[in-house]
Amino acid sequence: MRVENEAWGHIPVLHIIPDGHDGGPLPTVIFLHGHMSAKEHNLHYAWQWAKRGVRVILPDALLHGERDQSLDEVQISLRFWEIVLTSIEELGFLQDELHKRQLTSGEPAVGGTSMGGITTLGALTAHPWIKAAAVMMGSGNYVELAKAQMRQYESRGFDLPLTEEERERMLQALSRFDISLNRQAFGGRPVFFWHGVKDPTVPFEPTNRLFHALQQDYAAYPERLMFLKETEAAHAVSRKGMLSVTGWIADRLNE
Repeated sequence: MRVENEAWGHIPVLHIIPDGHDGGPLPTVIFLHGHMSAKEHNLHYAWQWAKRGVRVILPDALLHGERDQSLDEVQISLRFWEIVLTSIEELGFLQDELHKRQLTSGEPAVGGTSMGGITTLGALTAHPWIKAAAVMMGSGNYVELAKAQMRQYESRGFDLPLTEEERERMLQALSRFDISLNRQAFGGRPVFFWHGVKDPTVPFEPTNRLFHALQQDYAAYPERLMFLKETEAAHAVSRKGMLSVTGWIADRLNE
């Protein structure tokens, strides 16, 4: 594969091009990294997709990678939802660029790990063009997750700079992207979930609940819904998970 370090507008991206391909449209995946990570940390996913003839775009999220602003982990964590919502918006720009540059054959798939998986589920509520989704240890219950994060910060002694009114406004805004409250947004699109049962960072159970609810929605086309759960895994995607999702998404893009 060939890796090009590019800037698409204000977004730094790694553009991964399969060997032997000099130009023209290809099946494409936009893949998002996790919290406190960066685009280059997902090159092993890109390698697997490139071997299957898939173009991959790896962007840096706000405050991460080349967009670092020298903030510490606590400062970045307090802006977690700003980062997620910014990434959802920026996916629209990246999709538009893919078409302008005539790089994608059909619509791209979207996926990510951890924060990237969380972003992917919210993006499904905003972007009907997403062809398929890869949710690696992500969660779509934005409101529940945000409330849990606020409780956790306060239990550690942090004074959150939000009034009660501001909290309610934030939760109301997040509810629009909370796919556990808006399951119709899936629209039968292919979705692959991976989650470790022992994940201490992004809890397993909300994803498990969402999957079981979706089984009813996908009853007419169960092959479009996949959940690989690993009972001994924590907050790290296994090699089995990485290989499974890259193969599954490549197959969906080539259908």
